[in-house]
Amino acid sequence: MSNLTEQACEACRADAPKVSSAEQNELLQQVPSWTLVERNGEQQLERQFKLKNFVEALAFANKVGELAESENHHPAILVEYGKVTVNWWTHKIGGLHNNDFIMAARTDALHAS
Repeated sequence: MSNLTEQACEACRADAPKVSSAEQNELLQQVPSWTLVERNGEQQLERQFKLKNFVEALAFANKVGELAESENHHPAILVEYGKVTVNWWTHKIGGLHNNDFIMAARTDALHAS
């Protein structure tokens, strides 16, 4: 499997398959800071990023928003003082797709830069 940060999202249809449990386990090894959560019966990837203050948190959230818009794949983003929580999942399929792991890895790269 190639590096997730180097991959682009593929167009996703409502009938696209969710990642299997085995695929999830393999992909999670590449984004170890992310956790699986379930909200409203849908699996999601979630990570909280620590930042110095609200201004930095808002700037990071905007970078995540720009990344999301460039791939036409949009997360839930919660901005608070000194932290940003990001949740990735594929709305059309009501769960996790390979795209979500790609975007999680690319979000990590944004935070590291």
